[in-house]
Amino acid sequence: MNIIAYEMKYAGGEAPSELAMIPFDEQYAREYMQIYNECFFEMRRALEVKPYHYYQSEEQLAERKDDIYLYMQDGEIIGSFVLCDKEIDDLIVNPKYQGQGYGKKLLHTALAMMQEKKVTPIILHVAAWNERALHLYETNGFESTLAIKVRHDKPTRLQELKQWFTRVFG
Repeated sequence: MNIIAYEMKYAGGEAPSELAMIPFDEQYAREYMQIYNECFFEMRRALEVKPYHYYQSEEQLAERKDDIYLYMQDGEIIGSFVLCDKEIDDLIVNPKYQGQGYGKKLLHTALAMMQEKKVTPIILHVAAWNERALHLYETNGFESTLAIKVRHDKPTRLQELKQWFTRVFG
């Protein structure tokens, strides 16, 4: 099965920082992994990307933990994103809070944090299957700059996809 993914670049203006994010803390690892796995389960299953639950152990977070930001309310993770180099990655909203505008607020906050650091261009990657995320990004200033078919024997996680883009296209 081929997976269609888009690289998107931010072409909008200055984004408002709408949420107070905190850096990832290991005390939230289990909750983060559960929410992450819930958020990506349907897509991974539909696209036959195994394991369907990507995070199996806290050790898997070690490489990315310094780049993960959490939005918390009353001690619970509402949403999160990863900022890595010029990329917004793994923007997730706890399924209990989806459909309430948190995705947009998280996206704006991620953009504002990158703009504050003068990062340019700001990019992200999204699977075509993820129509809600694609719509969110398109309606908030992102434009598709590249579409690629990724086979199962090629990288399938978005971070791995970025590395693959770099190897293939320089």
